[in-house]
Amino acid sequence: MTSFVDSPIDPTLDTPLYWQLYHHLRAAILAGRLKQGMKLPSTRALADQLHVSRNTVLNAYEQLIAEGYLESMEASGTFVASVLPEQLLTTPARPALSNRQPDVRQPRLSKIGQAFLTAPAPIAPPPIASSDKPRAFRTGLPAFDAFPFDLWAKTIARQARHATGNALVYQDSAGYRPLREAIADHITVTRRVRCTADQIIIVAGSQGGLDLVARLLLNPGDAVWLEDPGYPGARGAFLGVGAQLVPVPVDQEGLMVNVGMARCPEARLVYLTPSHQFPLGVTMSLARRLAVLAWAKHAGAYILEDDYDSEYRFAGHALAALQGLDEAHCVIYSGTFSKVLFPALRLGYLVLPPPLVDVFLAARRFIDIHPPLLEQTALTAFISEGHFGRHLRRMRTLYAERRGALLSAMADLPLEIYASETGMHCVGWLPPGLDDQTVTRQAARHDVEVTPLSKFSITPMTRQGLLLGYAGIDESQIAAGARRLADALRLAGD
Repeated sequence: MTSFVDSPIDPTLDTPLYWQLYHHLRAAILAGRLKQGMKLPSTRALADQLHVSRNTVLNAYEQLIAEGYLESMEASGTFVASVLPEQLLTTPARPALSNRQPDVRQPRLSKIGQAFLTAPAPIAPPPIASSDKPRAFRTGLPAFDAFPFDLWAKTIARQARHATGNALVYQDSAGYRPLREAIADHITVTRRVRCTADQIIIVAGSQGGLDLVARLLLNPGDAVWLEDPGYPGARGAFLGVGAQLVPVPVDQEGLMVNVGMARCPEARLVYLTPSHQFPLGVTMSLARRLAVLAWAKHAGAYILEDDYDSEYRFAGHALAALQGLDEAHCVIYSGTFSKVLFPALRLGYLVLPPPLVDVFLAARRFIDIHPPLLEQTALTAFISEGHFGRHLRRMRTLYAERRGALLSAMADLPLEIYASETGMHCVGWLPPGLDDQTVTRQAARHDVEVTPLSKFSITPMTRQGLLLGYAGIDESQIAAGARRLADALRLAGD
């Protein structure tokens, strides 16, 4: 019998032990060293021989049984299969595992696949361990310490308990209708969006909406205006369908529409964050809004309005959503619950002009049919029972306090802070001569997480700066982070 003690199991390899044992046994069967019908040692006996856990052997045996290499007979033991699968007869034995990586065939990608590889990644911070807190000054994260997790968990559990058979069958491709009705009621009042539930389609966050718009409205080579600097997730979605990107600069009034018209008057689509421009934080003026609407109507173009965090306005009244000013059915309004609740929820929505509804629903049926139902029903209850509105009011107060704390903590730093009255982050403009990438690396060494503005720009920026998130960290973290950032800035300037 083959010596299992000599099995080449190496705990220093990255490959799991059970997978190494699986490959060793499979190779022995293919080479005939383990004969068909041969009985193998018990899992406990083999584990003792190899000085590994019994689970390691059990997992290897189960994988081989599942693939037809072994047979398990109750009260008798485990045997090499008497009839091997046909593919085994022609499969050569694999060489022993080693640290050397085998030659890997390069994938043959479509042009779209290649475009995704070169596109900038959306902002997606690494996961946070349950025992850790977000670092100052990570962007894009809401205040997890103030989220009513117990209430949300009870809502999810209640919806699961009360689910009927109707919840187990295929659902409406547009999404759960009561949720769409609740969203329509909410944004009609808070954002002055003009819509009905029939115009709303639930998507997997704003990125899911971007992907759907790009697929259905753009052909390869079509031109798209993009705010510059702007959101990398939009850039990636449009590059992924082969669109031609037209960077349009942003000033204190938002997208410079006249520059876009001069550079590419025939563009097919424009992507905007007019309520709180990402990343600079400015609000698009009414004059610019009317100008871009007039251009879109004349050019037969669409406007994708991403209203990602306008729920958080701390002073005054926000301008109505661009969609509410649209008379030509050219604006697609995008909203998300990632910033107002939590990113892992992955629920967002598109408000479509009526002529686009049917084609978006037809495409949705071929992409993922519909979003999962349980989270939608829970979110509907969360909204209809008033929890959502109360949470928003609490977060507006909390974020205003944290914004104030950040402004105070940054007062003595060599940064020019621009903190708009909306959102969850601010911009810290660097003094001349400081490179934002260098500062970012130095900040990381001081356990501070900032984001360089140059990361969001297609064309070189005349002035560099940092994106500073404040929503997800408390006032003590803000103060401590500011002190560490001051040290990082001093060293970066030396």
